[in-house]
Amino acid sequence: MAWLIRPLRRTLFSASLRTPLLHQHPNSTSFSNSRNYISDMRKSAFQDNILRLLRKEIQYEHDHCPPKQPTTRFNSFTVDDRSGEQWIRLKRKFGEKEDITIDVTMFDGSVTVPDSGQVQSDEQLHITFIVNISKGDDSGVLEIVCSAWPNAIEIQKFYVRGCNRTANHPYIGPEFKELDEQLQDSLYEFLEERSINDELAIFLHEYMKNKDKTEFIRWLQTVKSHIEKK
Repeated sequence: MAWLIRPLRRTLFSASLRTPLLHQHPNSTSFSNSRNYISDMRKSAFQDNILRLLRKEIQYEHDHCPPKQPTTRFNSFTVDDRSGEQWIRLKRKFGEKEDITIDVTMFDGSVTVPDSGQVQSDEQLHITFIVNISKGDDSGVLEIVCSAWPNAIEIQKFYVRGCNRTANHPYIGPEFKELDEQLQDSLYEFLEERSINDELAIFLHEYMKNKDKTEFIRWLQTVKSHIEKK
């Protein structure tokens, strides 16, 4: 009989290995559900913590120096805030023919300037703006690239580009500082006549400080709204 019992035991043993785990562990489904429940709880707690911190940051920004309503005019210029973007646009007419557009970035750099008589240095923020002056014909557009420092403007380049911008890499002339000093002074006077001057630089820095805070709060609120969505 031994020769019959040994194959039978092997058959039963093999069958037990092929038995589904669910049959061996009837509580495996509830275990899986519990694990998913714990995972959901952790995810919910993580999201709740993020939302709490975002709400706290938004409230702090509103309580401490909240942003002002952006102005829509500066001297003869209208100001387009470009809400949600990193730049603004100023526009005006000058005389009968000239249309002037100024595109201005938010703060895009800084330099450290030693403050005489003090140990600490002073950081000056930088803004880039591009002046476009057209005369409503096919003569092209005078484009002037400038820097706005906290209390002064600085011309970097100026050139005339075609209206259709067909050239991929047009020649745009030398650096402004390489030009004759009288020509440099004349171009500053040209801009001054059109209210593009140091007063504009001061205005842009104040405007961008406010816009920087406004856009930061808008960004916080956008992130919060996205996380709150189910």
